[in-house]
Amino acid sequence: MTKEENAARLERLKGIVLSMPEKPGSYQYYDSEGTIIYVGKAKNLKRRVSSYFHKEVDRFKTKVLVSKIHNITYTVVNTEEDALLLENSLIKKYNPRYNVMLKDGKTYPSIVVTNELYPRIFKTRQINRKFGTFYGPYSHIGSMYTILELINKLYHPRTCRMPITREGIAENKYKACLEYHIKNCGAPCINKQSYDEYQENIRMAREILKGNTRELSKVIYEQMMQKAEEMKFEEAEVLKQKYLLIDQFCAKSEVVSHTITDVDVFSIDDDENKHNAFINYLHVTNGTINQSFTFEYKRKLDETDEELLLQAIPEIRDRFHSTAKEIIVPMEMEWTIPNATLFVPQRGDKKHLLELSQMNCKQYRFDRLKQADKLNPEQKSVRLMKELQEKLGLDKMPYQIEAFDNSNISGTDAVAGCVVFKGMKPSKKDYRKYNIKTVTGPDDYASMQEVVLRRYGRIKEEKEQDPENEDIRFPDLIVCDGGIGQMNVVREIVEDTLHLNIPIAGLAKNDKHRTNELLFGFPPKTIQLKTNSELFHVLTQLQDEVHRYAITFHRDKRSKHALHSELDDIKGIGKVTKETLLKVFKSVKRIKEADEDAIAEVIGKAKAKIVKEGLSIF
Repeated sequence: MTKEENAARLERLKGIVLSMPEKPGSYQYYDSEGTIIYVGKAKNLKRRVSSYFHKEVDRFKTKVLVSKIHNITYTVVNTEEDALLLENSLIKKYNPRYNVMLKDGKTYPSIVVTNELYPRIFKTRQINRKFGTFYGPYSHIGSMYTILELINKLYHPRTCRMPITREGIAENKYKACLEYHIKNCGAPCINKQSYDEYQENIRMAREILKGNTRELSKVIYEQMMQKAEEMKFEEAEVLKQKYLLIDQFCAKSEVVSHTITDVDVFSIDDDENKHNAFINYLHVTNGTINQSFTFEYKRKLDETDEELLLQAIPEIRDRFHSTAKEIIVPMEMEWTIPNATLFVPQRGDKKHLLELSQMNCKQYRFDRLKQADKLNPEQKSVRLMKELQEKLGLDKMPYQIEAFDNSNISGTDAVAGCVVFKGMKPSKKDYRKYNIKTVTGPDDYASMQEVVLRRYGRIKEEKEQDPENEDIRFPDLIVCDGGIGQMNVVREIVEDTLHLNIPIAGLAKNDKHRTNELLFGFPPKTIQLKTNSELFHVLTQLQDEVHRYAITFHRDKRSKHALHSELDDIKGIGKVTKETLLKVFKSVKRIKEADEDAIAEVIGKAKAKIVKEGLSIF
C-alpha cells in the first residue's frame, strides 16, 4: 500500500468514526478481505473508537491493528451490560485475530450423571449434553475423586454399563453382580432397590455435586433424629454413618463462612512480560469452595487487567453455568455485569476468599513458569537476561557478567578473585585469581583498581593485537560487591583510565549485612527489584560465588605461607632433608639450638654445615 492509499484509508475510517453515536455498543474492525479482526465494546462508541486513531497512540500492537483496519461497523445497544454481552457473543462467533485468546492447555475431567432409567455417576473428559448432566470441569483431580468416593459410599450408584429397562427387570433378565454382594450397589436390576429410592439417592448425589453439602447434612441429621424418636435405631444408625461421612468431607473443604451462600470470585495475575494473564475462578456455595479453576489468556493488544476480566467473567460464568448474584473482584470496575453485582472486599471472609483466589493464581503462574524452564533451560537464561537488560536499560543482553572481590587480613596475603557468569550460569573455566602486587596495607579500593586495571588492560591489549578474535571480549556488565564506593573506583579505571564503555552495577547491603538492593547509573540509583525474584537470586548467587572464590584463594595462600619455614630458604637443603630434620628435632627452634655434630648424625657433616650457616643468617 502506497502512502497516498494509506492516507486515503485513514481519512475514510476517520469519517466513519465522526459519524458514530456517543452511545453504548459494540464495534467491529475488518481487514482488506472483509474478515472481522477485532471486536470491542464501549460506553461511548465515538470516544472509544476515535482513541485508536490519535497520533499519540504509542502502543506498538495497537498501531499494527490500526494498520490492518479497512472498515468499521458498530451496533448500538441500550445499556453497557448489553454491550458487554454482545461483545462476548461476537468474539465467540468470529474468534477475531486480535482479541484476547483463551488458552486451554488440556481438557480437565468432569463428573457426569447420565440420563438413564437408573443413572450412573462417573468421571469423563467427553462433554455431550445429550448424554447427561455434567458437573465441573475439575482442575484438581484429587478433589474430584474425593467427591466421587463420598457419593459412592453414601448412595451406591450402579457402576455397570448394562442398559437396564423396566421390562427387563419385570422379566428377571438380569443377575446381581459382585458389586451387590460386597454392598457397593443396591441391585435395582433385580428389584432389590426400588426405583423411587434409587432416584432419591441420585437427587441427593446431585446436591453434593452442586456443593450443597451443608443443606444435605441438615436434612440427613433431621431424618436421623426422626428415626431415633420412632425407635428405628438400625435405620438411624445408617443415617448417622451418612451424616458423619458428609461432615468429614466438609471438614476437608475450605470453609469460609456459613453466611456466604452463592458467590463467584475472580482474581488476575500476569507473567513477567505481561504477554499472558492468568485468571482464577472460585465458586462458593453454602460457605464451602466447591470449584477452583485457573484460565490462561493470551494478550493480543496489551489489554489491561480490567479489560481482560470484563471479557473473562461472562465467559467463565457461562462455562460453569453460574448464576451467582455477587461477584468478588480484585479491583474497581467501570462496567457492570448483568444480573450480578461486582464487589471489592476490604476485610472479613470475602477478603479472605479473594486472597485465596490470588494465591491460586500466583501458584498456577509459578507452576507454568517452572514447567517451561524445565522443558527449555535456555529459555530461563534468556528470560532473566532480558529482564536484567530492561531493568538497567542496557543496549544488549548481559550475556557475560563479571564480578570482583578482595580478601586479606590486615593487608597481609592480599588477593582478589574474578568470577564470570555466562548466560546467568557460572563459567568456572573463566575464573581468575590475582595476587595484589602494588598495594600495601588493607586498602580495598586500591586493590580493586589494581585488579580491574590488570584484567581489562590486558584484554584491551589483546583485542588491539587480534581484533578478529571473538574469544577475546569484554564483559557485558560488571557487578561490584560493595555498593557506591566500589562502583566509583571501578568506573575510574574502566572509563577514565582505559576509556572503555562497560556498564557497571553494584549490590548494596543493609545494616544486617544482607544484600537488599541493586544499584546502577551515574550517580548510582536504586533499581527496583524484588528480593524474592529469580533475577535477584541469580545476582546474589554471583555475589556469594565471587566472595567464596576470593576467600578460598586467600585461605590457600595463607596456609602455604604458614607452612613455610626458614629451612625452605637455605640453598642446598631439599624437601627430604627438611622433613628428616623436623621429624627428629620437631621444630626449627630446636634445630637452631642443636650443635653441628648432633645435626650431622642425622643428615651428614656436609649438609649439617650448610644448615648451621643458613640458620645463622635468620
